[in-house]
Amino acid sequence: MFWIMITIIAVVGILTDTYTRNKKIDLKRLDKEIELEKLRLENFDKETEKMKLELEHTKQLLLDTQSTSQSGK
Repeated sequence: MFWIMITIIAVVGILTDTYTRNKKIDLKRLDKEIELEKLRLENFDKETEKMKLELEHTKQLLLDTQSTSQSGK
C-alpha cells in the first residue's frame, strides 16, 4: 500500500510538472505573438504614413504641373 501511494504521488508530481511547463511554453508563445502583432501594427502605421506623404507629394506635383501649364497659356 505504501509503494502505491508513493507511486501515485510521483505520477501526480510528474503530471503537474509537465502541465506547468506546457503552460509556461504557452505563455512565452503568447508573449511572442503579442510582440509580433505590435511590430506589425507599428509597421502598418509607418507604411500608412509613408503612403500619405507620397500621396501629398504626388498631389503637390500635380498642382504644380497644372499651375505651370495654366500660367503658360
